[in-house]
Amino acid sequence: MNPTPISYLPSGEREALLREGGMNLVYLAESQEAGRAGDEDSAWAWLCFAELTAQSLLGLKRRAGAQFIREKGLNTASADTAFGEGWLDRA
Repeated sequence: MNPTPISYLPSGEREALLREGGMNLVYLAESQEAGRAGDEDSAWAWLCFAELTAQSLLGLKRRAGAQFIREKGLNTASADTAFGEGWLDRA
């Protein structure tokens, strides 16, 4: 697994998000805060830890392409389940 990216969330906010929505919400919030701070590398790194919805991944594939998803190292498990193995390679 990749090393943990830089955290931009204050610990109290991080703990509140963890209680509210679990680690996935923390990952998404960390990604958003890193992006706001101008740290695109950390923003994408945090997003790689998140479980994105199949529809979100499909939309990203349509906008940026399959290779983009691969290069970023995004977790595609939800889309693999919803659309079947190899969905990134299908038109």
